[in-house]
This record gives sequence, C-alpha cells and structure tokens, in this order.
Amino acid sequence: MANLWGGRFTEATDASAYKFNQSISFDSRMYREDIEGSIAHAGMLGRQGIISGEESRQIIQALEEIRSDIDEGRLAISEDAEDIHSFVESVLTERIGDAGKKLHTGRSRNDQVALDMKLYTRRQLIETDRELTGLQEVLLSIIENNTETYMPGFTHLQKAQPVTLAHHMGAYFEMFIRDRQRLADIKERMNTCPLGSGALAGTTYALDRDLTASQLDFGGGPTRNSMDSVSDRDYLIEFLSALSIIMMHLSRFCEEIIIWNSNEYRFIDIDDRYSTGSSIMPQKKNPDIAELVRGKTGRVYGALVSLLTTMKGIPLAYDKDMQEDKEVSFDAMDTVKDCIREFTGMMATAGFNKEVMEESAKKGFTNATDAADYLVKKGVPFRDAHSIVGRLVLKCVDKGIALDDLGLEEFRKESGVFDEDIYEAISMKTCVEKRLTKGAPGKAQMDEVIKFYKEYLEDR
Repeated sequence: MANLWGGRFTEATDASAYKFNQSISFDSRMYREDIEGSIAHAGMLGRQGIISGEESRQIIQALEEIRSDIDEGRLAISEDAEDIHSFVESVLTERIGDAGKKLHTGRSRNDQVALDMKLYTRRQLIETDRELTGLQEVLLSIIENNTETYMPGFTHLQKAQPVTLAHHMGAYFEMFIRDRQRLADIKERMNTCPLGSGALAGTTYALDRDLTASQLDFGGGPTRNSMDSVSDRDYLIEFLSALSIIMMHLSRFCEEIIIWNSNEYRFIDIDDRYSTGSSIMPQKKNPDIAELVRGKTGRVYGALVSLLTTMKGIPLAYDKDMQEDKEVSFDAMDTVKDCIREFTGMMATAGFNKEVMEESAKKGFTNATDAADYLVKKGVPFRDAHSIVGRLVLKCVDKGIALDDLGLEEFRKESGVFDEDIYEAISMKTCVEKRLTKGAPGKAQMDEVIKFYKEYLEDR
C-alpha cells in the first residue's frame, strides 16, 4: 500500500525494516478513533475554506462508509499498510480520488496519532469505569445481605476482632470508589485536543482548533503547546498507574478469596462455573479465576514500567520510540477489563458459609478485647483486665474451646468481677453491634454506609 511519505527517497524500504517499522498489527484497533478525528478535521477544513465544501462533504461521507464497512466486515484492514492512518487514507483516496489526498492538509501523523490515542484511552477509561460499577453493584448486594454475618477480622493474618462480611466487603467497595475517582481525574486532566498541533510547530493554515476540539468532545479545548501535544503520554502513564492500582486491589481481594476457599477456612464456596479441576486428583476444585487475576497483576505493572522506561529518555518532540506505547497499553487495558469482568462473575455466584465464619470468629478469640473492656467498665484497670483475659484465653487454648464456652466459675477464678452478663457482653452480635463509631461494623453504621453506597451508584 502507498505510504504517507516517500518523495525524497530513491530506494524502497527494506522489507524487514518496513515490517519492523509497521504498527498496523496493533494500532488497527484505533480505526474508529482515527476516522472520527479525520471526520472532524475534514469538516473544519471545509468550514474554514481550506478545502471546498464539496470536497469536505465527499471526504466525510466516504470516511463514514469506510467505518461502516470495517464495522460490518465488508472491508478488511490490510496488514500491508504501515499503520491505521495510512490504511484509512489509502482507501479513502481509492474511493474518491484526489479529494481524499486533501484530508491531510494542515495535519501530521504526529498530532493524528496523539489524537487517536487520547480518544481511544478516553473510551477505555469509560469502559473500565463501567466494569468497576458492575463489580460495586455485586459487592453492594453482598453487603446488604450480610450486615449480621459475623466473621473474624484479621491483622497479620491472625484473627483479631469480630466484624461482619458486609463490613469486610465494604473495605473493597471503598477501594473501588477511589479507583473510579482516579479514572475520573485522568479523564478530566486529559480533556484537551492535540489535533492541529501538526508535527510539532502547528501549521500555517487557518485551522479552527476550537471547533475540532468541540466536535470531538474535548471540554478543555485545544492543547496550548504544540510540542507538548505530540509528545505527551502522561495521561497514558496515569491510566496505566490507575490500572495497576485496580489490579493491586483485585489481587488482594483474590488472595483472600483463595485463602477463604481453602479447606482450612471454608468461608466461601466458589461456583463450579468459576472453578476448575485437576487432571490427576479427582477431589480438586481450584480457584483458578482468582489465581489468574492475581497472576495477571504483574503483567499490568509491567506495562506501566515499560512505558515509563520508554518515555524517560525521549527529547522533544515526537520520536518513534513512542510507538511502543500502544502494545503494552492495549494489553493492559484488555487485561484489566477481563479481570474485573471475571472477578465480578465469580463474586456474583459465590456462596458464603455464615456459620463457619462465626464459629471461626469465636474460636479465634476475637471477642477477647470485649472481655477486657467488660472488666474495665466494672472498674478493673485495663492492664490488669488485659492480663486476666490473656490467662482465660490460655485456658481455652488448652481445652480447645472458645471464651463463650467457659463456665462462669472459670471466669470467676480469674476475677470475681465476672457475672452472668459476661456471655451477652462477648457474644459476636454484641461485640459488633456496640461498635457505633463512624466507619465501624455496627449495623446502624453499616445501614448508613449502605444508603451512601446506593446513592453513590445511582449518581454514577
């Protein structure tokens, strides 16, 4: 296919060098963005009188037909093209002749690819946010149904204090709120249009950059510096950073699901649709989806480090190194959306073993702090209360029972302050319900949080 350059060359590009230089194999996925930008550019050229109104209309109509033909499979993107920009322009010229050659007036591939990448990244931001919204909806359903599902909370992976499954899920809901905020911040910060920046120094044509920015829905208007416009990939680095944080959150979540799914915990049952078996061990039911999400986290981190490394030594303005932004970014974008989608399905179909969770909280002495607080409220100094309850826990460990299973006489051997009300004071329900500070797992507080989460999702 014809290149967009070549007049000053006397020899054809070496075949292997041409293939090495090509980007069509991966940037072809940006054909919609490329055509969208070209339509806006052609319309502006016609309006400004840089090309005739008829030529502008011809170009726009043909571009719309090309987009439709690709969408519906009537036109295959040729792998012989150097990139998606040359492919679209070549097909355009084939269809409408010399008018098609005027599309590139006042434009460079540098500002063209900068625009395409921004438009594509913006769409990916929106799609990623949509996937996170779906995950939050599933989490909210779990939260609403488990405000009285008691389980151990952990520090150092040791059972610490009783919480609820609702409260535990809420912690991840909060993480995903922050993830979505980061996406929104990036979308706002990248909301300027590079089209019209030319190769690096603008153009002598009377382009209306405000018009194209408006048509392409860049609320921040055109970029202010043409050199920065064609060499900026900050927004992409930020997006990869945000995707890496999303994957970190998913990976932490998966780590817990994997542990909870083990025979030792049995907190959760992963549905058969999101599990696999063993080729040799008939009894196995493996949490492969959770493990794959955890494993793919490093892949997304790698994309971020790769682009940071590519950009760190590039002088202004555009350099071919920047072509390396696409493959790693596209892979990371696809990977994160796939991971969120599969994780959401896994959580939507999972079952929780409530009795096992509560029993684990009891056997883990998560109510020990509440037992000490019981003594403190009856006048025992906290340090003495701490020591008394520590000795009671030691007795329980020796007997293989929970604090709740000790007889009153055993409590009174350590302190005569104990009375029948100790059992109510250290029940899982009481331990959780009496935690009424904002952000605590008590039902009253969780009801307020659930109300907030519902309004949050309705607003978005």
